[in-house]
Amino acid sequence: MHLTHLACTACGRSHDASVPQNVSTCCSKPLYAHYDLAAAARTLTKAALQTRGKSLWRYREVLPVKSDAHIVTLGEGFTPLLPAPRLGAKHGLARLLIKDESQNPTQSFKARGMAVAVSMAKQFGLTKLAVPSAGNAGGALATYAARAGMEAHIFMPADTPKANIIECRELGAHVTLINGLITDCGAEVARRKVAEGWFDVSTLKEPYRVEGKKTLGYELAEQLDWTLPDVVLYPTGGGTGLVGMWKAFDEMERLGWIGRKRPRMFTVQASGCQPIVRAFNAGEKSAAEHLGATTRASGLRVPKAIGDFIMLDILRKSGGGAVAVTDDEMIACTREVGSAEGLFVAPEGAATYAALKHLLSRGTVRREESIVLFNTGAGVKYLECFGG
Repeated sequence: MHLTHLACTACGRSHDASVPQNVSTCCSKPLYAHYDLAAAARTLTKAALQTRGKSLWRYREVLPVKSDAHIVTLGEGFTPLLPAPRLGAKHGLARLLIKDESQNPTQSFKARGMAVAVSMAKQFGLTKLAVPSAGNAGGALATYAARAGMEAHIFMPADTPKANIIECRELGAHVTLINGLITDCGAEVARRKVAEGWFDVSTLKEPYRVEGKKTLGYELAEQLDWTLPDVVLYPTGGGTGLVGMWKAFDEMERLGWIGRKRPRMFTVQASGCQPIVRAFNAGEKSAAEHLGATTRASGLRVPKAIGDFIMLDILRKSGGGAVAVTDDEMIACTREVGSAEGLFVAPEGAATYAALKHLLSRGTVRREESIVLFNTGAGVKYLECFGG
């Protein structure tokens, strides 16, 4: 609504927000949306939020869609931030919370980004969208494209969880299975998109999925009465949620809603696919591709992320870090979380609890701190991960 321009995340060069854009033309890096926050603040106030609907569109003034007529929505966002008292008690934690993204319309956090990206595609008059996906992003694109009357072309690794494949097909998407990883699927989209007339909505390869994901940060602040937690643990494949939250914190400070304090951000990856963890530990500014990536947590099987340099910068600036956990730890923690708190979380969500155990044992996270774990999806979409 108050979008002014796009800017390259590497060099800051301005790009036109009135036409569809992918990565920056200068550095081939992600683009960020920038807003007239002074204008936004005239109507986007803490008091105004008390009267607004419980979806991510409550933050309408700092989202990019110009007209309400272009909004494609199924009520995504404003998911619960749940206390986890029994899990916390096991570790002497008084302030352990779980942000449960499985309660989005598509049962994962991907609904946020795709709702905004598809809304912008509608605004631009686009009709064919394409994405590589390890599962939940594909389901979200299929959902919102169908809602908008657009074509969705989804490229998935052949071993993507069956629930995700069926979901996309039953929502009318064109699904192509690739023998390889999500990077191979992305290469296929890139090879065919011009000839096929597709617009690529890959993670951080267009500017608006991150705008939907940043609402995680706004919600976190609002649900905690404008006091951010001490620690955030976030499962990271492409990293849009991590990147989006950090962007939201900056915007909220400029709006005068929060101060300079930030949570210590911890990225969680699978031991079989940990490019960000390796780069963080090595002191690198970007992450080399993790060759031969393997993990049953399909959302974490991202061997190379275009936003790697942004994520690594956030982890360091926040005083956080990066943790890798095994698949066996994730699966065991899924049951532990489920039996303690009644949440059947995705393996990626369980990975954050597994990582928390490591951080507590090292003394990196203190028991008196407020801690938020992000569950990014529903466990029912990963039935192949669990014994019959």
